[in-house]
Amino acid sequence: MGDVIVVFRIIPKEMDKFDSVREHLEQLKPQRLEEEPIAFGLKALRFTKLIPDKEGALTKLEEDIKNIDDVQTVETIEITRSL
Repeated sequence: MGDVIVVFRIIPKEMDKFDSVREHLEQLKPQRLEEEPIAFGLKALRFTKLIPDKEGALTKLEEDIKNIDDVQTVETIEITRSL
Protein backbone atom coordinates (compact mmCIF):
# COMPACT_ATOMS: atom_id res chain seq x y z
CA MET A 1 0.00 0.00 0.00
CA GLY A 2 1.05 3.55 -0.65
CA ASP A 3 -0.15 6.94 0.39
CA VAL A 4 -2.91 9.22 -0.84
CA ILE A 5 -3.13 12.98 -0.94
CA VAL A 6 -6.46 14.26 0.33
CA VAL A 7 -7.76 17.82 0.08
CA PHE A 8 -10.59 19.15 2.24
CA ARG A 9 -12.51 22.42 2.11
CA ILE A 10 -13.33 23.48 5.67
CA ILE A 11 -15.76 26.27 6.50
CA PRO A 12 -15.91 27.73 10.01
CA LYS A 13 -19.28 28.40 11.66
CA GLU A 14 -18.40 32.09 12.01
CA MET A 15 -15.72 34.15 10.28
CA ASP A 16 -14.51 35.57 13.61
CA LYS A 17 -13.52 31.98 14.55
CA PHE A 18 -11.48 31.55 11.35
CA ASP A 19 -8.07 31.96 13.02
CA SER A 20 -8.99 29.59 15.85
CA VAL A 21 -10.02 26.88 13.38
CA ARG A 22 -6.81 27.48 11.41
CA GLU A 23 -4.69 27.01 14.55
CA HIS A 24 -6.44 23.72 15.37
CA LEU A 25 -5.94 22.49 11.80
CA GLU A 26 -2.22 23.32 11.96
CA GLN A 27 -1.95 20.89 14.89
CA LEU A 28 -2.96 18.09 12.47
CA LYS A 29 0.27 18.83 10.54
CA PRO A 30 -1.05 19.36 7.01
CA GLN A 31 1.31 19.48 4.04
CA ARG A 32 -0.52 22.65 2.96
CA LEU A 33 -3.12 24.92 4.56
CA GLU A 34 -4.47 27.79 2.46
CA GLU A 35 -7.21 30.38 2.68
CA GLU A 36 -9.80 30.16 -0.08
CA PRO A 37 -12.10 33.14 -0.70
CA ILE A 38 -15.72 32.15 -1.29
CA ALA A 39 -17.84 35.31 -1.60
CA PHE A 40 -18.78 38.50 0.23
CA GLY A 41 -15.93 38.23 2.75
CA LEU A 42 -16.49 34.55 3.47
CA LYS A 43 -13.43 32.31 3.47
CA ALA A 44 -12.76 28.60 3.67
CA LEU A 45 -9.62 26.71 4.50
CA ARG A 46 -8.13 24.31 1.97
CA PHE A 47 -6.41 21.53 3.94
CA THR A 48 -4.04 19.14 2.12
CA LYS A 49 -2.54 16.11 3.84
CA LEU A 50 -0.68 12.94 2.88
CA ILE A 51 -2.23 9.91 4.60
CA PRO A 52 -1.66 6.15 4.37
CA ASP A 53 -3.85 4.30 1.87
CA LYS A 54 -5.46 1.99 4.41
CA GLU A 55 -8.98 1.39 5.57
CA GLY A 56 -10.25 3.98 8.03
CA ALA A 57 -7.43 6.55 7.63
CA LEU A 58 -9.52 9.02 5.62
CA THR A 59 -12.54 8.61 7.89
CA LYS A 60 -10.43 9.19 11.01
CA LEU A 61 -8.87 12.37 9.60
CA GLU A 62 -12.27 13.69 8.53
CA GLU A 63 -13.70 12.98 12.00
CA ASP A 64 -10.73 14.73 13.64
CA ILE A 65 -11.46 17.82 11.56
CA LYS A 66 -15.22 17.70 12.22
CA ASN A 67 -14.55 17.48 15.98
CA ILE A 68 -12.78 20.85 15.99
CA ASP A 69 -14.94 23.47 17.69
CA ASP A 70 -16.43 26.04 15.31
CA VAL A 71 -16.11 23.89 12.16
CA GLN A 72 -19.35 24.08 10.18
CA THR A 73 -18.62 21.89 7.16
CA VAL A 74 -15.89 19.58 5.93
CA GLU A 75 -15.96 18.66 2.26
CA THR A 76 -13.54 16.24 0.60
CA ILE A 77 -12.73 17.89 -2.71
CA GLU A 78 -9.87 15.72 -4.00
CA ILE A 79 -8.20 12.37 -3.36
CA THR A 80 -5.13 11.40 -5.38
CA ARG A 81 -2.63 8.57 -5.12
CA SER A 82 0.86 9.68 -4.18
CA LEU A 83 3.79 8.71 -6.38
